[in-house]
Amino acid sequence: MHILLIHQYFLEKGDSGGLRWNEMAKIWSEKGHKVTVVAGMTHYANGVRNPKYNNKYTFVDAFSPNIKVIRSHVSDSYNDSFRGRLKAYFSFVFSGIYAGLFKAKEKYDVILVSSPPLSVGIIALILSTFKRIPIIFEIRDLWPESAIDTGILKNKMIIKISYWLERRLYKKAKLINALTPAIKETLIHKKKVPASKIIYIPNAADFDLSDKMLTDFDISTFRKGLGFDNEFILCYVGAHGLANNLTQLLDTAQLLRNENVVFILIGDGMEKKMLMQTVIEKNITNVHFFDSVPKADVLKFILAADAGISVLKKVEAFKTVFSNKTFDYMACKKPVLMAIDGISRELVETAGAGIYVEPENAKDFAEKIRTYLHDPTLIKLHGENGYKYAKKHFDRKTLSLEYLQIIETHFGFNSKNSVSNKINHKVSNV
Repeated sequence: MHILLIHQYFLEKGDSGGLRWNEMAKIWSEKGHKVTVVAGMTHYANGVRNPKYNNKYTFVDAFSPNIKVIRSHVSDSYNDSFRGRLKAYFSFVFSGIYAGLFKAKEKYDVILVSSPPLSVGIIALILSTFKRIPIIFEIRDLWPESAIDTGILKNKMIIKISYWLERRLYKKAKLINALTPAIKETLIHKKKVPASKIIYIPNAADFDLSDKMLTDFDISTFRKGLGFDNEFILCYVGAHGLANNLTQLLDTAQLLRNENVVFILIGDGMEKKMLMQTVIEKNITNVHFFDSVPKADVLKFILAADAGISVLKKVEAFKTVFSNKTFDYMACKKPVLMAIDGISRELVETAGAGIYVEPENAKDFAEKIRTYLHDPTLIKLHGENGYKYAKKHFDRKTLSLEYLQIIETHFGFNSKNSVSNKINHKVSNV
């Protein structure tokens, strides 16, 4: 089977950030399938592009055996402002359509498009029409609601068009993967999408990597190398953007300034410079920033910490999402301070893997941190609980193979049945 994946944020080798599709494409390719990716040239967190793309509109990269990545132009204004972010989204729409039509010239069995941003769906719709192949639409986060709630979308006409595009994609897609149960329920009950179209393959953790590091990694030496020894370390890994509202961590750190607690924040984003300036201006000495690092190094920071932090802006749309780094914390046997309501809260409470914190309430955050600070037994219990629960329900390799099997079954493929030998490509429009 040959899959054409449209994913603006597909990472380069060694990049930091969400590796969901890098890892799944690798697993699928190892099973003998081919994946061609149409992706952006700009990193989603820091807006940086590899110099090799300078003066290039598209760039074809033989990423690895059975995986080819076609990098497409994204505006340099990506992290400048909300208007710049929208400009970047739509610049990728045009370059992605061009790449899909003129650079992705092989025969494909299915288009798989991963959103957000919702605008990538335009590429899928056009390529599906010209190439006459079906669409699988994957929803990591509900758009346009999330974009509206966080202030990215404000123009009424663009909002109206976004809702139209969303409906068109739901109708056109043969399968829709909702990454959380809440997204699935929203699609069925609020968006009126037929339940028979919807599958649920969530984000997950790479246990092959975390299990090895749990055995081999020298935590004590790494902590000392960071300049910490006996401090209680709280680790946040992820984007530093408006959607994350990390100012609440700075407010919490101020409340804990006289206690043996330090915050380490790893990542990049539109708000990082502002956050660093705030730390200087307010003389917040127990918050430390680190640049984005590759996945293996991310796990080193998590393993060196006493607890992990998952946090998002307090808006309704985020009650439907899982915080991706939560699974990495759980895979590293770290308890989670969950400052996200909704299903993320349900996850840690069901698993017994952490403590819920009221979002944007620094006093509550500080009190919940003190709960762990004064109870090492609870830290260990929640860490072990989270590991066991994630191992059972959120192992990326297991879920990747389940995803693959669903696609093969739904579209009538098997390991010997590729583009040239399809059983029957006509799928019922369920």
